[in-house]
Amino acid sequence: MPERIVDLRSDTLTLPTDEMREAMATAAVGDDVYGEDPTVNRLHEFAAEKLGTEAAMFVASGTMGNTCSLLAHTQPGDEFYIDEMAHLYNWEAGAYANLGGLVARTVVSESGIFSPAQLEEAIRVPNVHFTKPNLVCIENTHNNAAGSVWTPAEVSAVAEIAHEHGLKVHIDGARIFNAAVALGVDVRQFTTDIDSITFCVSKGLSAPVGSLVCGSRSFIEDALKVRKRLGGSMRQAGIIAAAAIVAIDSMVDRLAEDHETASRLRHGLANIDGFAATQAPRPTNILMVDVSAIGWDSSELVRRWKERGILCNPRPGSRARLVTNRHCSVDDVDYVIDTTRHIVTEAVPVRAVS
Repeated sequence: MPERIVDLRSDTLTLPTDEMREAMATAAVGDDVYGEDPTVNRLHEFAAEKLGTEAAMFVASGTMGNTCSLLAHTQPGDEFYIDEMAHLYNWEAGAYANLGGLVARTVVSESGIFSPAQLEEAIRVPNVHFTKPNLVCIENTHNNAAGSVWTPAEVSAVAEIAHEHGLKVHIDGARIFNAAVALGVDVRQFTTDIDSITFCVSKGLSAPVGSLVCGSRSFIEDALKVRKRLGGSMRQAGIIAAAAIVAIDSMVDRLAEDHETASRLRHGLANIDGFAATQAPRPTNILMVDVSAIGWDSSELVRRWKERGILCNPRPGSRARLVTNRHCSVDDVDYVIDTTRHIVTEAVPVRAVS
């Protein structure tokens, strides 16, 4: 096993801070199913205020939050619109279909962002042969588009078209604070014209567990019923809610550091012959690399990096996703760049012979 590990698989790997651990150890708790956990209640109020919504609900994961949101907004058999590469559509075990009985209609986008015109074109007119459209889902930042960011104006423009057609709008905002930091805007600007949003505290914000669902009081009441059906009700959840409060309160601004290390990593890798490294037009803490020009597939890249203690998540073909986080230092980034340059140089004679 290599002595040095640089883990770029995800920002979900972040560990709780000392302040979070202290808050967890001293948290006042009660039975949240009865609404009697004071720390969970404080988290709900804090999250709703931070996002500019009426109410919020604590859930175990982003996938649970998205599932609760979709099922609270819809009825079985309804259709919703979503980008073809969205996490909710591709990476959440088909919960929208197997738990909600929903039909997904995908929208082709540019860097994970579709325009009002593209949505308008996708929305089908009422017809006895068609499923009933009911919801539009946006992912901000967009995981599979290298952390691409929707601006508040882009969100509002799509929401306007959706509402004209009687559709609700949900944001999968797992990394919505990354979007806000990247643009230098208040996160509440994203929620002005939408009906619900989820965000994770267990990614770059470094809390150990959980996500929040935010929206109107009536929506959250419906989402709570869905959470119950999914087995998501928790008891003395204040222990983990305490860490979530610290995460939201003190870890947002430092996300800019993750964006800076990601940019440094992209620039360094892109300067290596045969190595393509890209970020979204509005970059955050995610980048994609492609090694097809070297003749490798993603498994070959993963193997060579892992031998030297560099971990990443492969993507089909010859790509991989890298995600920076607070445990990835500038020195770690330089190690990845230098090591990659070395292993690519090593591979050149092999390619020439073959």
